[in-house]
Amino acid sequence: MLSLLRTWRERGWTEIDRSAYEQAWQRFGGSVATHPEVVERLSRFVGIELRYLGWIVDGAVVAAVPCWGRHVALSKDVLKREGKRGLLDMGNAEIILPIAADVEVPVRQRMAYVSELNARQISTLRDLPQGLALARAPEDYSKKFRYNQRREQRLLEEAGGTLIPMSDLSPQEQAAAYGDLFQRRWGFDVPGKAGLAEVFTLLREFMTGSVVMLDSVPIATQILYRVDAPQWVSLEYINGGVDPQSREFSPGSVLSFVNTQQAWEEARALGKVLRYSFGRADREYKDRWCHKVPVYRV
Repeated sequence: MLSLLRTWRERGWTEIDRSAYEQAWQRFGGSVATHPEVVERLSRFVGIELRYLGWIVDGAVVAAVPCWGRHVALSKDVLKREGKRGLLDMGNAEIILPIAADVEVPVRQRMAYVSELNARQISTLRDLPQGLALARAPEDYSKKFRYNQRREQRLLEEAGGTLIPMSDLSPQEQAAAYGDLFQRRWGFDVPGKAGLAEVFTLLREFMTGSVVMLDSVPIATQILYRVDAPQWVSLEYINGGVDPQSREFSPGSVLSFVNTQQAWEEARALGKVLRYSFGRADREYKDRWCHKVPVYRV
């Protein structure tokens, strides 16, 4: 019965290998959550079988999907079913599948937060009402807003605060700082706590952004992953943590300003569009930094 269901779900699709999937991603683009290295390393880490499906026209792969069974790879539902939610948290990451611009395909793997970039390419999509929060371009902030952010950064630095690259910390230090600051801010353990150090080790080359330090101690951190597609930069803000006792310095706000500004500068230097996702458009603070864009599900 399961075999028949899979045959029905995958009709029109052909199983392809990792190399073919990677070639499709590098040609057509994708996001952090569909990047070949990201899905392969994390699938191996959590011990869930990863398969790739391709839509083939005239012998060429024109669309591809990384799969965990009937779901797209890295699915929260699969992690929950397998009892592995404590190992991995990728937030509500934007899903951009590698699909040729002039192709429309019926993707039947379950997935959420599918990008507007795929809206005309996937025939099976349905709207997700909450939308996705993407960081505004620097010029979309008011002069007053930018002035206030620079003022907050200056006051933090005058109090002895500094910003250092996330890469200056080891994966173990990143995990300890993030876990501690998240717990202080929210009062409960950070999602994916059990696997933090190993996930940060596996994805180290994709981590970006800065950490706010005060008296050589982290007081604000954000988990950001970045990948470069041919026409855009995909950057996922998974989650963050901040020390509530340092609230007078607004370290979280300073960090958001510095990280978003730097990301825009780097993307524009490459001549690419930046898709800096804060995940689901569900929090008031995201309205300060982001604009809401359509998002879809299967």
